[in-house]
Amino acid sequence: MKNLKEYLEEQINENLIQAVLSAGRKADGPSKVKIRPVKLKDQICYQASALEGTKVFHKNYDREQMLAYLEAELSGNFGQLQCQGALMDGVVLVSKKGKMTIKEKHHAVRENVQIQAHNRVKQYILKEGIPVPFLTDLGVMTEKGKIITSRYDKFRQINRFLEFIEDILPRLAKDREVTILDFGCGKSYLTFAMYYYLKELKGYDVNIIGLDLKTDVIEKCNGLARKYGYEKLHFYQGDIADYEGVSAVDMVVTLHACDTATDFALAKAVEWGAQVILSVPCCQHEVNKQIRNELLEPVLHYGILKERMSALITDAVRANLLESKGYETQILEFIDMEHTPKNLLIRAVKKGKTAQAENTAKTTRLDEMIKELNIHPTLEQLLYPESDKGGTL
Repeated sequence: MKNLKEYLEEQINENLIQAVLSAGRKADGPSKVKIRPVKLKDQICYQASALEGTKVFHKNYDREQMLAYLEAELSGNFGQLQCQGALMDGVVLVSKKGKMTIKEKHHAVRENVQIQAHNRVKQYILKEGIPVPFLTDLGVMTEKGKIITSRYDKFRQINRFLEFIEDILPRLAKDREVTILDFGCGKSYLTFAMYYYLKELKGYDVNIIGLDLKTDVIEKCNGLARKYGYEKLHFYQGDIADYEGVSAVDMVVTLHACDTATDFALAKAVEWGAQVILSVPCCQHEVNKQIRNELLEPVLHYGILKERMSALITDAVRANLLESKGYETQILEFIDMEHTPKNLLIRAVKKGKTAQAENTAKTTRLDEMIKELNIHPTLEQLLYPESDKGGTL
């Protein structure tokens, strides 16, 4: 019978798929360690992912270090090692008295082991290496499809946004034209991405309208749309508050509309009966100027905390008001928080009228909070100009 060293020599090599140390014996140590081969600077090494409580700690070893590590861990810290390989599987069982039992099973050769790179490549909707014309012209991608390093955050942001679109596809009709309005479209990275994804990749009949105040930006975007042959992508100069270019829409997008401009956009979306609303607010100054509450004074005394709390309260009020109008609403991270800590996205999907009792209870609690904080949100005034939310005011 093989000893542990001989078994590990046969198992821990380029044919290993995965190994797992389990039955941890130390209360203050890891309960489980998963081991897999990875490529690091073109060299095969072995990554150990140790689970301690709810946290996972990673460490890389070369082969000799891994062999020594496993021998040491099985000598007292763990009671079991399971290995899965391309040529053989096996298990090592260690009794409380230290007796080892080794079982192995050879089998037909599995498919070649695909050793992952140390950092696994995220599968984006728009893939790196595949040229996309508008990303090239907007300075995100080279003509060969390589992402420009300084614009990688923008590339990730675009893909994250398209993931939100992907989630709501069942809400968009496929048997008719779908109208989408993008308020405050700016340079329109995401507007072009929406059109490309929905029209070119998914085959939807879309009519997308981008709206912004800057004339030069609008002219450039219209020029690019013509260049790509995007016949149903149009950009206009205009203000969110008084835009009357359409009477009904399927989806409203408002990204980084400043302060109460977001509220006017949300109110327009509700007025049009939009099935989907995607909003990334910014510069929430209104509540920051109004909020007063004696109980919260120890927090509001500090400017930066007051600013952050005001922004969170603003978005919470917006989400609740949309729910009162029959939307199922979520607040989600737009892109990773370390890059843009203020970027939260409000996603609202129309579900019809809520039950009266549920609506009344929610709006009552919202009204109470608004009064306690001494705030007067613009969206509330736009949606309920006569202060009539289910008869609670």
